[in-house]
Amino acid sequence: MRYLLYNSLSGKENQPRMKAEHYKIEAKMPSKLVSMTDIKDLRAFFKELDPCDDVVIFGGDGTLNKVANVLSDYLICNDIYYYPCGTGNDFARDIDVILASEPIRINDYIKALPTVTVNGKQSKFINGVGFGIDGYCCEIGDLLKSQSKNPNYTAIAIKGLLLHFKPVNATVIVDGKTYNFKKVWIAPTMFGRYYGGGMMPTPKQNRNETDKKVSLMVFHGTGKFKTLAIFSTIFKGEHIKKEKNISIFEGKHITVTFDRPTSLQIDGETMLHISSYTVTV
Repeated sequence: MRYLLYNSLSGKENQPRMKAEHYKIEAKMPSKLVSMTDIKDLRAFFKELDPCDDVVIFGGDGTLNKVANVLSDYLICNDIYYYPCGTGNDFARDIDVILASEPIRINDYIKALPTVTVNGKQSKFINGVGFGIDGYCCEIGDLLKSQSKNPNYTAIAIKGLLLHFKPVNATVIVDGKTYNFKKVWIAPTMFGRYYGGGMMPTPKQNRNETDKKVSLMVFHGTGKFKTLAIFSTIFKGEHIKKEKNISIFEGKHITVTFDRPTSLQIDGETMLHISSYTVTV
C-alpha cells in the first residue's frame, strides 16, 4: 500500500490535498489518502506500516519538519517520498527538485539532521533556524493567518526593518570560540542554503557533505536603510560581499544569544520571546 500523507494546513488553497488527490487518481498502485491532522500519533503510524508499504508526503517545509522529527530516532524500513507543495518549499529548492513532477525519495535526507535546543527542548530541522527579523516576519505572518489574511513576507520584512524591529547585541559561540556583535538584525544557522521562500543567507552551505556542518550568518552593524539595501541581496546570496556587515561561520556546535528576547523560527514554525538557541550536528 502507498499512503499519501497531506497536511491540510500547509500551502495555499489546500494545495497538498489537491495534489495528493490527483496523484491518487494517477497512481499505478493501491493508494490511500490520509490527512496528517487525522493521525493522533504520527510516530505510531510509521511504526505500524508493513515492510512493503511506502509513504508520499505532500506539503511544505513545516510538514517535512514534523515528519523528520518523528523519524529522527527511528530506523526507517519503508521508502519515504516527498512532493513539494507548500508555501516556501526551501528544501526542494535546495536539492533542486522544486519543479519535480514526481515525488522524490528522501530517506537519505532525513537522516543525521542537526539538532536545535531552545529553552531546554530539542528538535531536528531540515533547512534552518532563524533569529531576529526573520523570526519577527514569521510571528507577524502567523498573526495575519489567524485573521484569515495572506501574509506578504517581503512587505512584513520592509516594515519591520524600517519601523518595528529593533536590532540586538549578540554573543556567538562557534566550536568553542566566542564572538560579539552589535546591532544584529538576523543570525540564522543553516543546514541547507535556503529559507524564507528563497532567501540564501549561507550560499556555500552544503547538506550533502560527508562531514556534516552547519553555517551561521550574522548580519550586523548597519542602520535601517543600509540594512534594507543589503537585505534585498540575500535572495541571490550577494550579501556576502558586504564583509564589514556580514559574518559567516561554519561549525558543528553553535550557540547564539541575544541581549533581549526576539522571535525565532525553525523551518518556518515560530517561537516567541527567545533569548538563545544552540545547534549541534
